[in-house]
Amino acid sequence: MCRGASRRSVTNACGTRHTGQGIVGPAMQSITVSRRVEASPERVREAMGDLEAFMLGAKFTDVTVEGDEIHLENQVGLATVTLDLRVVEKPGTALAYEQADGFFETMTTEYTVEAVDEGCEVTATTDFALDVAIVGQILDATVIKRQRRHELESQFDWLESEVS
Repeated sequence: MCRGASRRSVTNACGTRHTGQGIVGPAMQSITVSRRVEASPERVREAMGDLEAFMLGAKFTDVTVEGDEIHLENQVGLATVTLDLRVVEKPGTALAYEQADGFFETMTTEYTVEAVDEGCEVTATTDFALDVAIVGQILDATVIKRQRRHELESQFDWLESEVS
């Protein structure tokens, strides 16, 4: 385990489990959020397949999907964040994407869906490294983690309402 990484897992009142709050590598940061959903894995994957709706569920300001390309805009504090993402094939995932253009040095997000009693568990992990020259003092890893956690919780809220 990397220095500064945490093995602690916290479950909030909505049933969302937060893990992976540590550092992945020298400059990499990671956030992992999991939630049990009372629906079949197939139904959850189907809902996630509607990329525009699924991404809007994260409460981004603007989402445009064209094939495997996703354009996002979001207000984070005083900054407007713009990201261009590319959906990628990653074995074992229900959905995976990486930054094609944006303010991160690198950013990837992977979603897994696993069957459990009475439904499935959906887990999202975002790994990122900030491009300090671009981000500077406006955003830091703590703000990004807090914002990303909020986005994933909102996305899982949307997913639960969509499949129930």
